[in-house]
Amino acid sequence: MTNELPDRYQVVVIGAGPAGLFAARQLALQGAHVVLLNRDIKPGGLAEYGIYHNKYKMKAGLRNQFHQILELPQIDYFGNVQVGLSTGLSLEELQAMGFQAVLVSVGAQGTKWLGLPGEELRGVYHAKDIVYHYNKLPPQSTHEFLIGKRVAIVGVGNVMMDIAHWLIREQQVDEVVAVARRGPAEVKFSKKEMENIARNLDLDHLDREFERVKPIMQSIGQDMNAARDFILSGLQKALEPVTQARFRLDFLASPTRLLGDREGRVCGLEVEDTTLVPQNGDTKARGLGTKRIIDADTVIFCIGDRVDEDFGLPVQWNEFVKNPNPLYPINGLSYESYDPKASKPVAGVFVAGWSREASSGLVGVARKDGENGATALLQYLKTKPANVNESQLMQKLHSKFQSLGNPEVTKDQIWNLEAREHSEAERLGVEDFKFKTNAEMLAVIAGG
Repeated sequence: MTNELPDRYQVVVIGAGPAGLFAARQLALQGAHVVLLNRDIKPGGLAEYGIYHNKYKMKAGLRNQFHQILELPQIDYFGNVQVGLSTGLSLEELQAMGFQAVLVSVGAQGTKWLGLPGEELRGVYHAKDIVYHYNKLPPQSTHEFLIGKRVAIVGVGNVMMDIAHWLIREQQVDEVVAVARRGPAEVKFSKKEMENIARNLDLDHLDREFERVKPIMQSIGQDMNAARDFILSGLQKALEPVTQARFRLDFLASPTRLLGDREGRVCGLEVEDTTLVPQNGDTKARGLGTKRIIDADTVIFCIGDRVDEDFGLPVQWNEFVKNPNPLYPINGLSYESYDPKASKPVAGVFVAGWSREASSGLVGVARKDGENGATALLQYLKTKPANVNESQLMQKLHSKFQSLGNPEVTKDQIWNLEAREHSEAERLGVEDFKFKTNAEMLAVIAGG
């Protein structure tokens, strides 16, 4: 790949998940000097902390790819650095230092809630916190979660499947109920993820659910048999069960509130029965007014995420706002941050990955979006002079790091940390080992 830029440009990429890493690679190979800032100590983002923890081969392959990217001399990595309005380091400060452009790929770091009564009860969680917990991301790695024997999960996507997998095979609960506002034809999980818990599927309950929703599906022309066949397709290569836990799917049920006991712990999820109505080639759930209670001593919401409103970019509908009329579109998509109050782009700031738009969560999708964001940014850089003194800029950045009081972590220190974790895994005879806290990781790094 040849350099498109005539001189060195100084670019910041914020977020070292797949989108940020592959964007940094694209920018570096096109002649830019990239400073990659990451909230976490270790790179990888959701590829490191979002994939189910025992997918060791997949994670090892991704780490190897990321290692190759970070080895590029045009990329400087600094972990344990958080950017935001209240973190001590803002987007405006980075631009004032002299960086000509910023690509934001921090993902959706916030959690989305429905705003239901009772969400504050003990035993009510967001899926992201659970996923971070079993993947050992600080600080969730050390949090205690009150997991009961009857768990209700709101949502029917692959994240729900990961949570159900963890609950059934590792926490060994008695019952998991996945609650869906719509019907069997609208489930979002894959056959592959169902294979992990298909042997625990309560088939009698599933038959009753299909009988119950059959008239509604037929009224809008949905194929009930196709939907049932898809759900059951996970049985063909399903893992053998390790418990007698029951996995149930409750369709056409929209959560309305959570019930608590005298000790302030959740004891039930109230849902409103829904029906399906066609809408723009899809379906929409419409409430019927009738309600029922699903007994549960733990409730976990798998309803997606939102961006961090404290990051410093304009937000609408849980997303950073993009320029509706992009100056540098890629395949018709906008990667340019936009201020709707000022009715103009946020100069020099681009978004990619889940910072641009929530996706399927696949690494390949994030990679492509990161590379597209980098391409849009490169077009912008061609309109700007490359007159920044790199040495002075990096001095300013390091001075800022020192004022923050948190030690930044370089890529060489990451290699040492990973080598130590690999040694610990071998010593303990386990597939993978991670230090659970930032303090432990920083202590290892400080010790060389």
